[in-house]
Amino acid sequence: MPSFDIVSKTDVQTLDNAINVAKREILNRYDFHGSKSTIELDKKTMTISILTEDDMRLESIIDAIRSRMIKQKLSPQCLDEGKEIIGSGNMVKKDILVKQGIDKETAKKINKDIKDSKLKVQPQIMDDQIRVTAKKIDDLQAIIALVSHNNYELPLQFVNFK
Repeated sequence: MPSFDIVSKTDVQTLDNAINVAKREILNRYDFHGSKSTIELDKKTMTISILTEDDMRLESIIDAIRSRMIKQKLSPQCLDEGKEIIGSGNMVKKDILVKQGIDKETAKKINKDIKDSKLKVQPQIMDDQIRVTAKKIDDLQAIIALVSHNNYELPLQFVNFK
């Protein structure tokens, strides 16, 4: 039976390249000369740590990261921005989590939308992905169109189409 998986993954190497290019871009800007701003990507925990002097520079850094991600064909929807923490002195720190996988609530929404479509497919939630099986490939393609048309605030990919 034909099937495919719905996943939400971010390529770590492409993200690392986007962060490095954004870092170089920011350090060369005139308004950041003499700044003690740092941007770091922790590949194990998938968090981006930003440390800078004020909120204006923090927003400029985040905008530069988003624009670089878009140019590298990564969706900025995978960024989960937390609260900013005021550090020692006049520094502002912010940790941005890069979401990997589909969380349970979003998986249930996708599953419900697939079942409400009345197509003869069987969606199955498997950890952080959803496997959809059907007898006809046309039904699977209709499900891909349905899911990609809806906005689940996650970048979704369709893999393992068999």
